[in-house]
Amino acid sequence: MTEEKNIPENFRIKSFVKREGRMTQGQNRAMEAHWPTFGVEYNADATIDFKALFGNDNPVVVEVGFGMGKSLAEMAKNFPENNYLGIEVHRPGVATLLKDIAEMELTNLRVMCHDAVEVFENMLAEQSVDRMQLFFPDPWHKKKHNKRRIVKPEFVTTVASRMKTGGVFHMATDWEDYALQMMEVMSEHADYKNQCGDQQYAPRPDYRPLTKFEARGHRLGHGVWDLLFERV
Repeated sequence: MTEEKNIPENFRIKSFVKREGRMTQGQNRAMEAHWPTFGVEYNADATIDFKALFGNDNPVVVEVGFGMGKSLAEMAKNFPENNYLGIEVHRPGVATLLKDIAEMELTNLRVMCHDAVEVFENMLAEQSVDRMQLFFPDPWHKKKHNKRRIVKPEFVTTVASRMKTGGVFHMATDWEDYALQMMEVMSEHADYKNQCGDQQYAPRPDYRPLTKFEARGHRLGHGVWDLLFERV
């Protein structure tokens, strides 16, 4: 029998492992110079006021796991009528995006460096998000690690509670097995409907830039699957 004592009752298997190396000097400088302006500190006791954060009532798009942030910065530049909040646990990626925000003079993008599940649970108000983006999350492709995948009923339920009615949860992956799991989890959830029809994947929307992960998938002969589920 496996001994399970000393495991906290609220223990949660996380969907990420920090694999980052040391920050470069440039990344450290970017964090020091730009985090006070564009960074949002995690505080489990404080709900984000998006109107106060951005100074307007524009639609809010939250992206989880933006990597180095290139596509997110491009979106913020191309769609200034939206506000963007990027959440990423890897500090080098956060620092790189902060540098890009400053260089591109973006005013509609803010960044958090924390576990997205905890951010959604503790800092996002109900009915506050217009679109949730999850592009090429870690597939945890070994079957024994599938339980680490972020797209599971508990998380999508939390996301649904934070999204406005009519808001969209947009996922993309280049792993077919994960795409099938995403489709199963989302299709069985009463708070969502597939915008493209039952069990149908979506063509890549124009607003989603091609990412290095997508290019890598194409090079490896993988397909890419987009899913668009509306909050109902």
